[in-house]
Amino acid sequence: MAKLKLMALDADDLAVISAHVQDARVKTADIIWRQGEKRLVIGMSRLDWEQTLTGETSPCRLIAALRFDRVLSCKSRNIDGRADDAALELLGIEFHPGEPPGGSAVLLFSQGGALRLDVECLECELTDLGTDDLGVSDPSASAGSSGLDA
Repeated sequence: MAKLKLMALDADDLAVISAHVQDARVKTADIIWRQGEKRLVIGMSRLDWEQTLTGETSPCRLIAALRFDRVLSCKSRNIDGRADDAALELLGIEFHPGEPPGGSAVLLFSQGGALRLDVECLECELTDLGTDDLGVSDPSASAGSSGLDA
């Protein structure tokens, strides 16, 4: 398995990352917002879409990190940052331009959840960290403390 590392500096790049994180499983405990560092990091278990598209018979999941830099604010809707074991499914990411080069990145989750990141400029990176050996990563299986303020 070749580890994927993608960077997004504009809306078109972010659309590619969005396709790779579609249907990723996320726990609220794995959403870490560091206001002082202007950074949001999300740990996830994502489908290996490359492997799926090549016709492999059994889908594989990868452990990955999604990072946004130069984040001015992080706002959530229908996501309880205190519920560490809450399971979310990431549906996609959109970018809405504002005053250049800034704007808002919106992460859309199932059940109507959303994160809106107001950014100075778009700087996003998706990095695969390894395989989910069980292939069925359950986002509610492990506990931790969330860095996300609701």
